Amino acid sequence: MQEDSGSGHFRHSNKDGIWLPVIKALPRSVVVLLFPVVVIIGVLAYTRVIDTPPTLSGISSTKSSLSTTHTFKIPFSVQRETPLNCNVYNLTRTCPTNQNPIREDDQSRPSGATCPQYFRWIEEDLRPWAYTGITQEMVERAKATANFKLVILKGRAYLETYQKSFQTRDVFTLWGILQLLRRYPGKVPDLELMFDCVDWPVVLANQYSGPVPQPPPPLFRYCGNDNTLDIVFPDWSFWGWAEVNIKPWEILLGELKEGNKRIPWLNREPYAYWKGNPSVAETREDLMKCNVSQNQDWNARLYAQDWKRESEEGFKKSELASQCTHRYKVYIEGSAWSVSEKYILACDSTTLLVKPHYYDFFTRGLIPGHHYWPIKEDDKCRSIKFAVDWGNSHNQRAHQIGKAASEFIQEELKMDFVYDYMFHLLNAYAKLFTYKPSISGNATELCVESMVCGAEGLEKKFMMESLVKGPADTDPCTMPAPFDPPSLYEQLHRKKSSIIQVESWERSYWENQNITS
Repeated sequence: MQEDSGSGHFRHSNKDGIWLPVIKALPRSVVVLLFPVVVIIGVLAYTRVIDTPPTLSGISSTKSSLSTTHTFKIPFSVQRETPLNCNVYNLTRTCPTNQNPIREDDQSRPSGATCPQYFRWIEEDLRPWAYTGITQEMVERAKATANFKLVILKGRAYLETYQKSFQTRDVFTLWGILQLLRRYPGKVPDLELMFDCVDWPVVLANQYSGPVPQPPPPLFRYCGNDNTLDIVFPDWSFWGWAEVNIKPWEILLGELKEGNKRIPWLNREPYAYWKGNPSVAETREDLMKCNVSQNQDWNARLYAQDWKRESEEGFKKSELASQCTHRYKVYIEGSAWSVSEKYILACDSTTLLVKPHYYDFFTRGLIPGHHYWPIKEDDKCRSIKFAVDWGNSHNQRAHQIGKAASEFIQEELKMDFVYDYMFHLLNAYAKLFTYKPSISGNATELCVESMVCGAEGLEKKFMMESLVKGPADTDPCTMPAPFDPPSLYEQLHRKKSSIIQVESWERSYWENQNITS
């Protein structure tokens, strides 16, 4: 039936005239059986129409039975999901060509929040190439120690592997970058990057200094230090660490928040807690000497982690959210920086941070005395004992330090900001290019389907749990102003002064102990 536009009455359409005699001629039982089939076909046809992807300007219906054409605008508040189809990929073995529509300059799109202050270090990390730019020759020099080269062209990723990394570090690092491309489709510029998945940085600054210095190779990795020029990037564990059953960060962050509520800070064990693998570094083996014994109690409760046994027993004793049971938790580096730092800081306990030699992308935003308590590297036991004694006699201030750290982790290290750090870093990096990136003959296209469809076990589970469902409904966060020399000096001076203050208190503490004894 159609409404007559002139009279407001209904009239039969031609289709009604054709099918009505046929329907009347059919037996009632046949009509009853056919009716549900017709309804299902109609629903499927209607669904096909409404599922048709809109163009940027809207959806135009030119074949409608209506005489007018309607245009609909899709608001940004509607979250669109990017499909994942392993059935098709397993048949074709090719990455899908469908891309999310790139919607730009829409006034209804919410703007992002202001980025955390540690984003200011992006410009400092890229400063070695600020005046020279980045040439193809520089990038190729970074190949010497790289595990892989990744090329991004028009929002698609292409991988060239040089050597397999330890465990699945490379796999989940690449997976994380693919999620960035899904979160901000069409917004990550064309680029090439070399990535080294080994712990310690290798681009030594003193090799690229002098009157006419050679520009260093731009090499990405998980950490850096004051003597190197490696470009720091979020580590693989943000998307899961399958070998030790550490869940993706977005899930684990929520579990840690709930774990903090189980035991109030004052009701926790009044000691310093650490659990890890001491065999990876001498400094950790030295830490184990601070454990409680029959002769001495340094206020430390330290446990060696046996990952092989944990794996065999199903990781029942290594759940991170259940380890927020002590007022103080020790962070100490391994062979270089350790991924454990974010888990320790998130625990609401006062973090006792043994003097670090390395930094990752967010730790330069931490302030000693505010987010953590500094511990001497060369006098760990006495330093830990003083820290615990001080905290137990200054409960409120010690708890404030732990709370400031956990709030920093929950608010400034949530996955939104991890992706935004990656976004801003790669955008700033790409702006330095003096050549047009290209794909080599040895590269293969990489997509979520090529990674997850053949994955198994925890690897596949963590990939699916950390999968970005579709484009973000807000823009990336707004970058804070970069450091100028005075503000950078003020930042570094504040950290140094805080450490000097704590060391002064510690020195006075032990002098008084000697006088008393």
